[in-house]
Amino acid sequence: MARIKIEMPSNTLAVVNIPVRITDINYGNHLGNDALVSIIHEARVQWLQTNNYTELNVEGVGLIMSDLAVEYINESFYRDVLQINIAAAEITRVSFELYYNIEANRDNKIILIARAKTGMVCYDYSLKKVAAVPEKLRGLLVY
Repeated sequence: MARIKIEMPSNTLAVVNIPVRITDINYGNHLGNDALVSIIHEARVQWLQTNNYTELNVEGVGLIMSDLAVEYINESFYRDVLQINIAAAEITRVSFELYYNIEANRDNKIILIARAKTGMVCYDYSLKKVAAVPEKLRGLLVY
């Protein structure tokens, strides 16, 4: 089986730190895959908030996740503080990709936990149809 390999773009948009909670730990005593998806969602929301946006209002349009890919590399454990670097690429008229590099600093070593990519589509919820990427957002993405 071929493994997913995610290449991080070089344009870091934001760095977000999120602690691993006890409720994020699964029966294998490490960070669960569902919790990692929630953590990248939280990182995305925090990045949006730094720009005075929400997932429902980015210059008048919302965002919908169209796809998700995760490359799991190492385990993460309770009390790790995950550093998530967010980058962007593949900006089209109505969509863009966000990339997440997830690391933990454990025992003074940086450990790569995972990489992820989400496809994001701009969406007008009132019209129930895709919308153009707002110019201000486009400017943030190519930073």
